[in-house]
Amino acid sequence: MLGQIKTNEKSNEITAIPELLKCLELKGCLVTIDAMGCQKNIAQEIVLLEADYLLAVKDNHPTLHHAIQNYFIEANETNFDGYEIDFAETFDKGHGRLESRRCWVSYDALPRIEDLENWEGLQTIVMVESERTEKGETTIEHRYYISSTLGTADDDLNSSREHWKIETSLHWCLDIAFREDESRIRQGNGAENFAILRHIALNLLKQEDTAKIGIKNKRLKAGWDGVYLEKVLAGLAS
Repeated sequence: MLGQIKTNEKSNEITAIPELLKCLELKGCLVTIDAMGCQKNIAQEIVLLEADYLLAVKDNHPTLHHAIQNYFIEANETNFDGYEIDFAETFDKGHGRLESRRCWVSYDALPRIEDLENWEGLQTIVMVESERTEKGETTIEHRYYISSTLGTADDDLNSSREHWKIETSLHWCLDIAFREDESRIRQGNGAENFAILRHIALNLLKQEDTAKIGIKNKRLKAGWDGVYLEKVLAGLAS
């Protein structure tokens, strides 16, 4: 957790994301954002900060979404003959689940798709296909992205997967270890202040790596053991 901006009561993430980006040192970084953040002004702000982006595209931009979708359908129908596309695939097996992820990155789509030139810094479009088999049932999901990098399919597949780890490494931890969703703090700035404190605490607990236990148990240990608490607060990782 690097920073946060409180959204206005009658606003949403779209107005807050550019303000948050300005608070961060992003030069040379890759910024990944859900479809809510797939906005031209946000892409422009990321490029101005000398960073790159990988933005999810969904039906909040229906024309763009359908254009990218149709591009990969047409490319697949010709077995990608005549298309400049890179491909990568990974497999995972565990807990009774088999999952394969496939990624296609197109380097020549911009002249073929209308309006792509209006996205600052845009260089590639990406399709990720996830196929999961569990208990004899198979599901397939497709996700689409635009990117300002000329990264390989391996790069973009890894970046898209790392983005979704936020759900487990941050939000899940805050809910399970800190019971954030159960919080009833509502008065004044209390909710915002406690959210900041939880994020600071989570960062410190993750940084402390001498205790080989989960975040919830690290919290308990810090409450029981003053020496360990001092180590956590001092940020003394081995």
